[in-house]
Amino acid sequence: MTEQDVRDVLNGRRAQAARNDGAILAAARKVFVAEPDAPIGAVARAAGVGISALYRRYPSKEALLATLCLDGLRQFVAIAQTAREVTDPWEGFVEFLRGIVDADVHSLTVCLAGRFTPTPEHRALAMQAGALADGILRRGQQVGAVRADIESTDLPMIYEQLAAIRHSDAEHIRELRRRYLDVHLAGLRAVAISYGELTGRPPTQAELGARWNRTT
Repeated sequence: MTEQDVRDVLNGRRAQAARNDGAILAAARKVFVAEPDAPIGAVARAAGVGISALYRRYPSKEALLATLCLDGLRQFVAIAQTAREVTDPWEGFVEFLRGIVDADVHSLTVCLAGRFTPTPEHRALAMQAGALADGILRRGQQVGAVRADIESTDLPMIYEQLAAIRHSDAEHIRELRRRYLDVHLAGLRAVAISYGELTGRPPTQAELGARWNRTT
């Protein structure tokens, strides 16, 4: 076997490993969002890989859940960074919320919070995500586009409300979530303040973060 043959074999193995990993993560997201208590074997079956292949990449269910959460946080950050570059503050705010809702990253929050121990990487990404979201919101408020009595901790509650919309048809889920996001956006515009002040107080950062405390 030539040196090139060896490289081709190694590249082929790496490509296959990447395909397997992508299939595992996609399957895990689908399985655990539907049933957080599902065994890890259900993920292997849904991904079409052997359980040994799954365990070589993820030695435990907790490790798999932690990776899913990291992927969700990275996706959140990427969406926020793109929306931050939109020139118009209101349009950037709208693009941000629509991107987060379409990506459905908060289904992971609803389903996985408290099921694994967050790492320093999780916490660093969560802080980055929070800072980006807060910056997009404040920019909209500074120009009078977003109502001033909204706090950044209000936004996760909106994402989670919309994540609760479930249906057998994925495209219909997307349409319904977009429909009800439009209702939320109408209430988030600064002109909506004429309808009266919001009831109660927003959640605190501590209340949002407490959900990620490992449950026994």
